[in-house]
Amino acid sequence: MTILLEHPTIKPAAGVELLELEITGKCQLACTHCLSESSPQASHGTMTPEDWRSVINDAAALGIPKVQLIGGEPTVHPHWYDFAELALSLGREVEIYSNLFSVRDQWWELFTRAGVTLGTSYYSDSPEEHDEITGRPGSYARTRDNIREAVGRGVTLRAGIVDILPGQRVTEARAELTGMGVTRIGTDRVRAVGRASLPGQSPSLGELCGRCTRGRAAVLPNGDLTGCVLSRNFPVGNVRDRRLAELLGGQEWEAFAALVPAPRAACTPNDSEGCDPSNNACEPNDD
Repeated sequence: MTILLEHPTIKPAAGVELLELEITGKCQLACTHCLSESSPQASHGTMTPEDWRSVINDAAALGIPKVQLIGGEPTVHPHWYDFAELALSLGREVEIYSNLFSVRDQWWELFTRAGVTLGTSYYSDSPEEHDEITGRPGSYARTRDNIREAVGRGVTLRAGIVDILPGQRVTEARAELTGMGVTRIGTDRVRAVGRASLPGQSPSLGELCGRCTRGRAAVLPNGDLTGCVLSRNFPVGNVRDRRLAELLGGQEWEAFAALVPAPRAACTPNDSEGCDPSNNACEPNDD
């Protein structure tokens, strides 16, 4: 059912500073390691535009300061721009986590607006290696060109590099990003979630970075609420059945949060805004 419009007086879990909204599974790319197994053939999921708007309204009512539009590729959703505008109108900050494969001219005005940040993934300074990972010829050149355009326009941009292939040119990719003027760069190993999971491998809490539920939460394309997009296999309820405040203040959320391994002492927080697979370089906690 669709989320109701009233805001009941329910105390949510404290400390949620970022709500990731995975508004689609569709993407122009088909990255070998994709946590959501997105592709051009995937769908936008079962959440309606009205459902997403209600979640954004609920997030604002709960005082969650920032939402992230992620996918898949969020900009292929026909209503992504409206979702960003709504969040901004409610005083929320917005990050769009895009592959930057395709950027329409009219989007740059939004990307440069106060309160908006842009995130992207980058894999190599080698076009062949980058395109091998994304599964789309020409993706390296298009992403690189749009990164340069973003930096030139003064867009607040961060980039994440995931180490996937043996001998991957991660160091060189970082150097290339730096040379293009990108100052916020995170790196991570590949996480065994989605297409990165081995055949027959069961989802494991040990693959989480330790930050899921700790300052963040995520809503998936089917409406499931979980601790971050990486913990997609461990939902605590669905926003189409129960309000966001009720779920964040519920026993299921509290119980799941207690199961998430804490980050190791050596894994200090970096400048990542989202719990995506390209911004927490620490190994999983196997203790």
